[in-house]
Amino acid sequence: MSDTTEQDRIAICGFIARKHVLGLAVASDGDIWTASCFYAFEADAMELLLMTDPATRHGRLMTANPKVAGTIAGQPNVVGRIQGVQFSALARVLEGTEAVAGRHRYLRRFPAAVLAPSAPLWALRLQEVKMTDNLLSFGTKRLWLAGPATSAPAVS
Repeated sequence: MSDTTEQDRIAICGFIARKHVLGLAVASDGDIWTASCFYAFEADAMELLLMTDPATRHGRLMTANPKVAGTIAGQPNVVGRIQGVQFSALARVLEGTEAVAGRHRYLRRFPAAVLAPSAPLWALRLQEVKMTDNLLSFGTKRLWLAGPATSAPAVS
């Protein structure tokens, strides 16, 4: 795997933008859990927006430990068509005008989410993304790493 190129970033962003469900893995104090979540992708910020109640098991664990990991993949039956990403990210609940703007973008993608008006919007600020792209050739990997300016603030 080589350093990130603009071509890798474009391919990764295009793939993430075409999907809408992620697998999320969270852990804190010896407890681990996973969840499937709908997301909206903000390519400029390299953030995945999702709605979830902080009282859910994965919400509690993200609050306690904002370092999360996940996957986004399709379900092809042919190995040569497999594409997917693995990622690490920093989770935080959006607040104020950032939450209002994010919710507007999220509701545009998932209008039914209007039925959960009290669920907060979270941003998963991507830190590392590895994409497997067998469409290019079997086992082809692309990598994107966040620079220091893209690191999210710690959740308090």
